[in-house]
Amino acid sequence: MSRDRSLDIAVTGVHALFPGAADLDDWWNAVLAGRVLTTRLDRTDLLSAGVPPELADDPDYVPVRGHLDEADRFDHALFRISARDAELMDPQHRLMLESAWAALEDAAVRSADLTTAVYASDSGSGYLRAMLAAGPLDPLTLDQALHGTEPDFIASLIAYKLGLTGTALGVRTACSSSLVSVHLAVQALINGECDQAVVVAAGIDYPQAGHLHVPGGIQSVSGHCRPFDARADGVVAGSGVACVVLRRLADVTDGPPLYGVLLGTATNNDGSAKAGYYAPSAEGQEAVIVAALAAADVGADSIGYLEAHATGTHVGDPIEWSAASAALSAGGAHPGQVAVGALKSTIGHLDSASGLAGLIRAMRVLREGVVPPVTGFTELNPLLDVAGGPLYVPTAAGPWTGPEPRRAGVSSFGIGGTNAHVIVEQPPPAPVVPPRPERERLVVLSTAGTDALDRAADRLAGHLRRAEPDLADVAYTLATGRNPLNSRLAVTGRTAAEVAERLEHAAGVVRGACPTGGPAPVVFLLPGQGTQRPGMAIGPAAVLPGFADELDACLRGYGAALAAHLRHALYDPEFPAEDLAATVLAQPALFAMEYAIGRALIGLGVAPAALVGHSLGELTAACLAGAIDLPDAARFVAARGEAMHGCPRGSMLALGCDPGTARSLLADAGADLELATENGADSCAVAGPDEEIGRFRAWLGDQVLTRVLPTSHAFHSSLIEPALPALAQALTGVTLRPPAVPYASNLSGRLIEPGEPISADDLVAQARRPVLFAGGLAAVAERLPGCLAIEVGPGRVLSGLAAAAGLDAVPLLPMRDERPAQEVVDALGTLWTRGQPLAPELLGADGGRPVHLPSYPFADRRWSAPEVAPVAAAAATRAPVAAAGPAAGPAPADQVPAAAPAVVLPKLWAEVLGHGDLDDDSDFFALGGDSLLITQLARRIHEEFGLRVPLRELLAGRTLGRQTALVRDKLRSAAAGTTS
Repeated sequence: MSRDRSLDIAVTGVHALFPGAADLDDWWNAVLAGRVLTTRLDRTDLLSAGVPPELADDPDYVPVRGHLDEADRFDHALFRISARDAELMDPQHRLMLESAWAALEDAAVRSADLTTAVYASDSGSGYLRAMLAAGPLDPLTLDQALHGTEPDFIASLIAYKLGLTGTALGVRTACSSSLVSVHLAVQALINGECDQAVVVAAGIDYPQAGHLHVPGGIQSVSGHCRPFDARADGVVAGSGVACVVLRRLADVTDGPPLYGVLLGTATNNDGSAKAGYYAPSAEGQEAVIVAALAAADVGADSIGYLEAHATGTHVGDPIEWSAASAALSAGGAHPGQVAVGALKSTIGHLDSASGLAGLIRAMRVLREGVVPPVTGFTELNPLLDVAGGPLYVPTAAGPWTGPEPRRAGVSSFGIGGTNAHVIVEQPPPAPVVPPRPERERLVVLSTAGTDALDRAADRLAGHLRRAEPDLADVAYTLATGRNPLNSRLAVTGRTAAEVAERLEHAAGVVRGACPTGGPAPVVFLLPGQGTQRPGMAIGPAAVLPGFADELDACLRGYGAALAAHLRHALYDPEFPAEDLAATVLAQPALFAMEYAIGRALIGLGVAPAALVGHSLGELTAACLAGAIDLPDAARFVAARGEAMHGCPRGSMLALGCDPGTARSLLADAGADLELATENGADSCAVAGPDEEIGRFRAWLGDQVLTRVLPTSHAFHSSLIEPALPALAQALTGVTLRPPAVPYASNLSGRLIEPGEPISADDLVAQARRPVLFAGGLAAVAERLPGCLAIEVGPGRVLSGLAAAAGLDAVPLLPMRDERPAQEVVDALGTLWTRGQPLAPELLGADGGRPVHLPSYPFADRRWSAPEVAPVAAAAATRAPVAAAGPAAGPAPADQVPAAAPAVVLPKLWAEVLGHGDLDDDSDFFALGGDSLLITQLARRIHEEFGLRVPLRELLAGRTLGRQTALVRDKLRSAAAGTTS
């Protein structure tokens, strides 16, 4: 009978930093090769790490450790942690934050989408002890240091910094802490307390050095950890951090390939039935393995591998071997069936993180189907009872020979007797995905700063070169599985190789930043006649979700014959351009395009705060703003195009000058022409009969730049007046409503406000009167400073006019590329880099599935609190920053130098925040300050100036400039005997 899998737990994400390895692949290769990754430190290394000379020179001192080279590295900016807080944080806590972030990215699920719990374990803080050893800390610094080093706070800090809303729990049971955390996380998932769990642990001592061997103790005299070996003489310490992300297997319907499946977990305690508190108990260890097998509902005859606790000690190894042998034999395991793994022989004992490290190794064994050797093993410890037992020690890497499906047990036993065991199974095979057709994909990256963005781009390019993944999977994962940050990059391509090439050479890569106050308000620019092109719907239809449906809805408003003709023109690049230029087709074609693109953008999350249309574009604006229903708008546009098509033909001439100059030139030339558009300070157009346009252009010569517009009629001139009665008739019975969104009137050049009534007469007159487009742009710029203008239609004419008016503008269909879909995706990528709230999973990422990709490229800045330096240096660091020291009282008014606060306040900020690049606009809280640090700042101000500044005033004056002025004013008031 098959197992009930409803209680199985999937491991969806993994991250770890282990000694002597650049990454997990490098580590795994070392494991397979049986390489020792611990380091023998020389005397110079020991002294620089902070080991006292007398200890380093002690003949019993063993200078060996699984050394983590990057233990003091931390990317404080990513987590919005001040430099001072970063200094005072235990290296374990720093790397646990990063590891949790990276593991969640590896799982490719945005944390906000699930209720995620955190279970965090760390070892005792040698970092805090080092700070205290250098001398007593002042109370506020001590409080700050405790928050950054004590185990009570790291789980909730991870939850806060990563936005996780489930339980945040610190777990400490000595060496078994992290595997006990796995058990607690599994129970919480099974009980429905969370949807996802992050289990993270670190074991990093400070300093990272060796140990003093004590005869009869558990630490190795040789500096080699040899579990189950005849030469075993104890354990060697190691440093590392590890994290896994767990979800209920039944909930994982889509995600990257799993690392493994947890079938059952158990914990217990030895109690008092053992030789002593520090002694292990065979009965307790055996019982926890039996309980885990029962929880997993599998027999021991299905287990082929055991990742043992395996400390390599005289007492511990025989007890663990006998307990595991008894439990597995009783459960049906056959002689020699179960290979034993012992990770500590490779990297040392990671203390609180050791159980999680063992789980990661066991999952790799199961996933790869390869059993690694126990590093350094020579011959079996004669104290181990192996006769007919299920366990054996592999001496070389070899293929899996155990039962199928591949299953393993993982043991972790804490000093004092808290035992944990986990049963894990190989991951299910990834579903076979048929090849996807190549098409334009949007690949997005974001980081907390531009330097990190460069590193992220390099790492992604390298991965795309090496792994050659399906670009659809890459685009999908980066769009849906990563939390968007402020510094952004977007690049398009059809294949992974093409995107890698562009990233490597920064070709076609768009970069931008999300504005500090959130995305800029959006303004839709809607062009008029003359921008149409055959086949202009091809690009949006291919990559803009919702566009095709919105276009169909619009075409249905035109009637079957016109809709069929327009569909041909919109989707066929070979459609005759001169036919589409005819007003009867151009206007309904452009209206349909603009409406469909606008509605699609709104559906993707880009809603306009205002709309500015040019001529015909004003009608699209009115429709998108809710002033006129789509069917009525479509019928009116069709009637408008037909009526204007029947007007006398004419021409329009664009002039590179302001409207006032254009009027003067018309008067000087005696030209029978009319000013038709006022587009900007150096752009307008005149309209009239063809021959009069030609005569005027010849008269102008090179006085101003001129260009004949591609129109068949003299729009917005008296030649259009014959169409006006038909336009009025077309609006009979049409309901016009006040707009829900402001849009610009071409008649007045001002914004029509929400709630303002719309006149049918104005819509008719709009076809005859000049287009005051520049006025609309000016009104928008005044109403929405810093807005982002998007040209919602073909071409880039309006984008140029908006840019000339000082607006940031993005053309959506610039019509400059032979790959029409690419230009749309490029534009959408540009919008995303400017912080617009697009739903990027819909933009070129459809059809993909989540995959494992390189995680965040954390900065490599090194951190060490000055308090851990020798006492003299630490005392110098903590000396007052101002020469005068604490003042006995305020100085007389004529003795308070105005510059003193301007000199001292930046130094105090630097001391409290650890940030030296400051100016008057620097924001205390944006630099990582919080209520605790503002209290510390107030204390330092009192020490320096003898002045007590209320916290509420410091909170209100959050910039350096305002706080400096505040202190200066209070000093002067105090000196003058007044209060402020």
